[in-house]
Amino acid sequence: MPDIPSDLTWERAAPPEATGPGPWIEIAFGEGDDPETPVYIRETSDPGNVVTTNRRKWDAFVLGVQAGEFDHFVEGVEPAP
Repeated sequence: MPDIPSDLTWERAAPPEATGPGPWIEIAFGEGDDPETPVYIRETSDPGNVVTTNRRKWDAFVLGVQAGEFDHFVEGVEPAP
């Protein structure tokens, strides 16, 4: 597992009106704009378990979400109240 920098700024992926501890997904970006710059992902309920990818793969994932490529994973799932 790669070393995780201690000075990362974690950004919580939660609705603005969300309250409570979650669990929520948090994202932190490594320094730089290079396509191979690390992107760190963790869950608030287990912050020591960090998944690492890179900026190129993260950007491709985000574009896929925006294009609806993953909608089939949530078919029939009701939003939380």
